[in-house]
Amino acid sequence: MKKLHQILQIALLVYFGAFLIFFVAFETLGGLFGMEEITSDSMVTIILIGMIFFLAAWGSSYAAYSSLSSQIKKMESETNALKAKIYDFEHPAVRPNAPASKPTKPTEPDQSKIPPRQNITE
Repeated sequence: MKKLHQILQIALLVYFGAFLIFFVAFETLGGLFGMEEITSDSMVTIILIGMIFFLAAWGSSYAAYSSLSSQIKKMESETNALKAKIYDFEHPAVRPNAPASKPTKPTEPDQSKIPPRQNITE
């Protein structure tokens, strides 16, 4: 698609460049094509054909851009998935979906001489 866009851009440039040269040198080139003067019908035809070339080039550029944009989004999602896998391999203990383990009570009795706290409510 990108190659078609480049070809259409070059064709549009050549088309308008050729008519620019033709109209600048109309005194000498007009007689070669059998044109005594430039009529409005010929100008409308030339402009409409140029407009068709322009719209085709614009459409191909839009298609090429959207194609590249979708490829970039696809690659970004693949990259994010790979990053997530790498993170999971590097940090296996941290899992958001894993059930939380209950803290274990110490098996040894408290060796301090401070008595446990008592809550008194009246």
